[in-house]
Amino acid sequence: MSKHTPGSLTQRLEDQAKAKQAMLEAFRARPSQDDPELAARRAERLAAEQVREAREVARRAERLAEIERQKEERKAKAEARAAALREQSQRKPMTRSRVASILAGHQAAREARKAQHQR
Repeated sequence: MSKHTPGSLTQRLEDQAKAKQAMLEAFRARPSQDDPELAARRAERLAAEQVREAREVARRAERLAEIERQKEERKAKAEARAAALREQSQRKPMTRSRVASILAGHQAAREARKAQHQR
């Protein structure tokens, strides 16, 4: 539906000219590029943008430091695990021989008790 009611051609042309004039006045009413208020707002936006960028750089550095810390932590855990495995593998033969000697001692004691009972 049309906003305008049917009218004469001159009425429509006058309405069009008024609308054009209103747009031109709105354009002229906007502040110029060297307006101090506009420059102040522009400076505020620039400062806020720089603060955001600085925060983003700090976050990125923090993330990289965290990744590096986790990497070092994993490396230290792997080294500790490898050292524990080396130590365990070195102890294992001693443990087996020790177990064998203990079992041999028990067996010798058992045989000695048997020998005493048989006498």
